[in-house]
Amino acid sequence: MASITLKGNAINTIGNLPTTGTKASDFKLTAVDLSQKSLSDFAGKKVILNIFPSVDTGTCATSVREFNKKAADLENTVVLCISKDLPFAQARFCGAEGIDNVVMLSDFADGNFGTSYQLEIADGPLAHLHSRAIVIVDENGNVAYTEQVSEIVDEPNYTAALNAL
Repeated sequence: MASITLKGNAINTIGNLPTTGTKASDFKLTAVDLSQKSLSDFAGKKVILNIFPSVDTGTCATSVREFNKKAADLENTVVLCISKDLPFAQARFCGAEGIDNVVMLSDFADGNFGTSYQLEIADGPLAHLHSRAIVIVDENGNVAYTEQVSEIVDEPNYTAALNAL
């Protein structure tokens, strides 16, 4: 388990993020148009997985906005913003914010992504949601970088993530 905090209070995830250099697990998630998307749909591209509890919180919304700005300038790279929010909430947020450079995906249907990537929160008030994490998958499908944000209300390290590309 990864030990993280929520406003200074200890909580845990169900495990640890995938190890750098290992093959990234494929997944099926629901897009805002209710279609199914998988990691394999983005084969040959660098993929930034921006993972968070809910787009309806300030820090999560900020991370989507930041990656949306930065994604416009990235070559052969796609940013997937992943939470357990319903696709309708994700679509509403993107419409209201003018977000169009990232792909919003939901793990609401079965939670397999959170389990597979070992980032589901195990206890505390956010139990069963995703922790805040970044996973970068290279164009060969291998994990190139990970960050488990230790304090869930903090933003990820955007610079380190982008430098890992």
